[in-house]
Amino acid sequence: MKKMSGVLVTGALAAALAGCSSGGDAGAGDGSYTIGVANFTLSGPYFNGMDRAIKDRAEKKNVEIVSTDAGGDAAKLASNVEDLLSKDVDAVIVSGGPLESAPAVLNSIKAAGKPAVLVDRKFRTGTYSSWIGPDNEAIGKQNGEFLAGRLPDGGTVALVKGGPADNSIGQARTDGVKAALEGAPGIELVEAPDFGNWSSDGGLNVMESLLASHSDIDAVFCENDAMCLGAQRAIKDAGRDGEIVLAGVDGQAEALKAILDGTNYLVTGLNDADVIGSLGLDRTVDILDGKKTEKDTVVPSPRVTKENAEKYYDPKGNF
Repeated sequence: MKKMSGVLVTGALAAALAGCSSGGDAGAGDGSYTIGVANFTLSGPYFNGMDRAIKDRAEKKNVEIVSTDAGGDAAKLASNVEDLLSKDVDAVIVSGGPLESAPAVLNSIKAAGKPAVLVDRKFRTGTYSSWIGPDNEAIGKQNGEFLAGRLPDGGTVALVKGGPADNSIGQARTDGVKAALEGAPGIELVEAPDFGNWSSDGGLNVMESLLASHSDIDAVFCENDAMCLGAQRAIKDAGRDGEIVLAGVDGQAEALKAILDGTNYLVTGLNDADVIGSLGLDRTVDILDGKKTEKDTVVPSPRVTKENAEKYYDPKGNF
């Protein structure tokens, strides 16, 4: 896990988790559980990292994991959950990726009388046992405030979105940036017409189009680090890495390295897949043990710049 996991657990998050797991000793469970992990997609580094973090944490807690990948297909996710339930797993962790809702999934888990724990993505509808994830609008806002300070005399900030248009996680991040920048003097916002699809190649393609149509870009905000790493390549290829700075979200190791190395990648907002995955596994075990837990837990997402990136960077981490 990244170095930041220790920072969070010993700091503000420790206080939050103390309230989540009141009740002291374990309840009915003995810790020997089988937990299903239903992943909507494992195509991106963030979701792969979370899946590995869940498995790594499970090894330390005498828990067996059965992990599935729906390949971005909502119907497949539902059938994967049915398969997990047929194996009589004790609980299901759902990593919904960009999926906004999964009523069939949550209904099946509820009907089976099993706990459903959501990690990162909180679905808009449906009944679940607990959710652990970030405050995405707050992450966007702190990035926007950073860029406002970086551009005191104004400038043009490009916004690279992951998609689809109604994705609440990405939209919350962009809304936070806009809230911080729209009142800043001389700041103009340019929203990319195409989606970067949360990938490095997608960010590269979107940034190439933006550079071709806008000659005055001073900064770029991307809804995740993967897209920003691609955008950084496009900017470098265009010979403009001395003019344009970047801000991302998640804390992907490659982004943290770029920040540490003093490149034009200046800031990211931490949304650590290692930490959220590990906490999701812990929360699921607590529920199975009969402990009293919070319904929703917001994981702190500190701003990461060159000044503090070393504290969070771990090239051996899952993400």
